[in-house]
Amino acid sequence: MYAFTLEQPKTLADAKRLTAGGAQALAGGQTLIASMKQRLMRPENLVDLGGVAELRGIKVDGQNLVIGAMTCHQDVANNADVRKHIPGLAALADGIGDRQVRAMGTMGGSVANNDPAACYPSAVLGLGATVVTDRRQIAADDFFQGLYTTALEPGELITAIRFPIPSKAAYAKFRQPASRFALVGVFVALTPGGPRVAITGTGNGVFRHQGLEAALAKSFTPEAVKDVQIDASEISGDLHASAAYRAHLITVQTQAAVRQANG
Repeated sequence: MYAFTLEQPKTLADAKRLTAGGAQALAGGQTLIASMKQRLMRPENLVDLGGVAELRGIKVDGQNLVIGAMTCHQDVANNADVRKHIPGLAALADGIGDRQVRAMGTMGGSVANNDPAACYPSAVLGLGATVVTDRRQIAADDFFQGLYTTALEPGELITAIRFPIPSKAAYAKFRQPASRFALVGVFVALTPGGPRVAITGTGNGVFRHQGLEAALAKSFTPEAVKDVQIDASEISGDLHASAAYRAHLITVQTQAAVRQANG
């Protein structure tokens, strides 16, 4: 490691002041600390958000489920309101990484990092959630902008994510066995605006698939999507799976997610 300063604010106001000065926010540290150890990132000043109680917690607000940015994965998985209103989101959280990662990693940290194979971005986009920051509110469709890239501005902090409660929702992940990230992950949701399908693990970031959504709008069943064409030329291939195999998995995981959503 190398020398750096560490601030541990107790209030959101203090955290905003420190990050506005150019310091790097630290959430659960599951990505940032590993990157620092490998010298991929070398922030001189860190602001640990772990002590900011305002950024934790889960509540039902009308037809929305609001989850604080510093809420850890295991708390999302275990929370009674999440399990009741969006069980697919609880199951997603319970399948992230291992016990250590679920105990330390946070929803806000994962969404802000926007790893192309992370699970939470698919839930945020699939449910049409709103990312609430210390400055504004950003619709999921506008938030994710590509590989490790989001609409967040320098110093801007995610404070919570507001999930509309869907009629049905589920997540199906084909897990990369070493990293436990998604080789392909598909989140499906039946919302008042129609079906939404968000896919992670296949390219430069999470994305929606219009063909799958159109098929599910006609019939929200696994059979409805089995013949939908997935363009492998828009999918990434690597040593873990070819583009063609990932394209095939999108169909398979979408069917699995719809089957789960339908109970």
